[in-house]
Amino acid sequence: MTASNLRSAWERISRIDLAALLLAIAGALAYLFEVQGKISDYLKFVGLLAALYLLYRVLAWGRSRLLWSLRNRLIVAGLFIALVPVLLLVLLAVRSAGILYSQLASYLLYEDVQRRKDMLSDIAEHIAAAHGTLPASVSEAESERILAAQAHLVHDRELPDLKIEFSSDASLLRNIASDRQFFAGLLQEGDSLSIISIRAMQEPRGARIVTLRVPVTSDFLATIAPDLGAIQLNLMRRYSGGPRQGVLYTTDSGGQYETIRRLPARNRSLQPALLWIDSPVDVVSRLDSTYVRSDGTVDPVHPVLAVFNARPSQLSSRMFSSLGELRNTYLIAFVLILIAFFVIWSAALATGLVLTRQITKAVDELYRATQYVQAGDLSHRVRIERRDQLGVLGESFNLMTGSISGLIEEQKQRQRLENEISIAREVQDQLFPRALPKVPGVEIEAICKAARAVSGDYYDFIQLSPTHLAIAIADISGKGISAALLMASLQAALRSQVLVDGSEHMSTAELVSRLNKHLVRNTGDDRFATFFIAVYDSATRNLRYTNAGHLPSFLICKDSALHLDKGGMVLGVLEDYCYEEGVVVVAPDSLLVGYSDGLVEPENVYGEEFGIRRLQQAAVHVQGAAPQVVAESLMNAAEEWAGTPEQADDMTVIVARLR
Repeated sequence: MTASNLRSAWERISRIDLAALLLAIAGALAYLFEVQGKISDYLKFVGLLAALYLLYRVLAWGRSRLLWSLRNRLIVAGLFIALVPVLLLVLLAVRSAGILYSQLASYLLYEDVQRRKDMLSDIAEHIAAAHGTLPASVSEAESERILAAQAHLVHDRELPDLKIEFSSDASLLRNIASDRQFFAGLLQEGDSLSIISIRAMQEPRGARIVTLRVPVTSDFLATIAPDLGAIQLNLMRRYSGGPRQGVLYTTDSGGQYETIRRLPARNRSLQPALLWIDSPVDVVSRLDSTYVRSDGTVDPVHPVLAVFNARPSQLSSRMFSSLGELRNTYLIAFVLILIAFFVIWSAALATGLVLTRQITKAVDELYRATQYVQAGDLSHRVRIERRDQLGVLGESFNLMTGSISGLIEEQKQRQRLENEISIAREVQDQLFPRALPKVPGVEIEAICKAARAVSGDYYDFIQLSPTHLAIAIADISGKGISAALLMASLQAALRSQVLVDGSEHMSTAELVSRLNKHLVRNTGDDRFATFFIAVYDSATRNLRYTNAGHLPSFLICKDSALHLDKGGMVLGVLEDYCYEEGVVVVAPDSLLVGYSDGLVEPENVYGEEFGIRRLQQAAVHVQGAAPQVVAESLMNAAEEWAGTPEQADDMTVIVARLR
């Protein structure tokens, strides 16, 4: 350091800085020479504060010097970007592991207690079953003694201090189990806790109650959940105000409880740590018991707090005990992946530090290139010196400027495509009937709203004779132009079949079978259509129809509705499928309503579909109106249910008044 630099540094030191330096030196000397006394302790404390102040001043000076250049700023930013996420991930992993181990420890304790409860329940059930199978020559007292002795012989090791009692007093069972004939669970009576199972046995001489009880004591707690460390159960009672014995526990329902007894496990402590990172996990868990007060009243859900700890290594050993011979393999693979992660991270950090030396030049080059583009010179190109990310960025800029004319041409092509789609829409509109047939006693109307520019829904009205009218509606699979092309094919096939002499007497099932063969032979395997056709004879009032997989149209007369669902499967799947024809005699002033699935599938804000039932109710409500009013009303009802003008599917409805 030159004399000028020293002079400049001395000039920047203030009197406060100089005083802090002297205090820091004095405190350091007092610490080194181990000077004792109150003044020395005070000097050490003040010296520590002075040292922290000086450290802050040095860091502030170094920050201003270090971050003066853009390159250094990028290096520091890269360090923060590389280190901070790793630290956050480590903290997140540690916290997640703590939660996982806490939940696992709670599960082990709960599962062991639950296993003992289930064991008592099974013993009570077996005793009840065996009690009724003993010979009549064996007295009741002798049979109960034998059954109790057998249960003790088998289960005393896992259920220490097991008590089995037989009586005719069912008061406790009635209090805690209401109208059930058995109970099993934790039972708290005052400041005592036990695992209990009570079962009623129906005998010819009267009901007998078998009670199995295992007191929860310090010795019992020493036997449960061996993978855990020290365990303590806190027995609670409802807090009613006044002085309390400990910290209040508040349940989710708002009840408050205080501790009345602490029950620690005898001779039980935390296992020794396996590694320095094997820090213990402290857990507070809740067990639910049934509480019987001194006056006999029962609280069916009463908390018992379990406080315990555990070693993560012990829990991990329990968790991965089922891995068998592959356990070490998995551990080695995890360590190798961890090493590879740090190697890759270090390489990425080093690469980032190298790239920061090139960023300033590349950014300046790109900035000057944008100035050329802003001036309208699209011929300027960024010079590419290396094939790295910055080089690719420069190349992308060159490609961007070179493709502007191409984008303009693509915009023109897109405009031409939109014009072609508009023409396709106009052509499709010509496929729908432009003039409604005139059949005596029949009024018809239809509305079709496409979800896209062109529709996959199809409807048609064809007059077969002065008194015969064919009504058809279909829904083509898919949407857009492909569905519209298949619709045109179906329309042409339908009209070629019915616009011949005598077609009014053709079976609708035969007609649908022909259309099905046409679609199978002329479309792909993934294309199909639902189809409904009805032929109405106004002279005889007969309605013949076939429904090929379409949503059932319905015929409304007054407040009743008949669903027209006879027919078969959709068109375009099986070539030789046989369809069925339905025949209905139409009552005067009936209303025929056909529709596509787009009219019944709109969902409201709660995800509920409009549905056929609501559509039918809406039609019944306006059945006396003109067909056009009915069709518009049904469309409006579906749109109001959805609450949005956007359509997910094509919506079509046809309405025919048959007077």
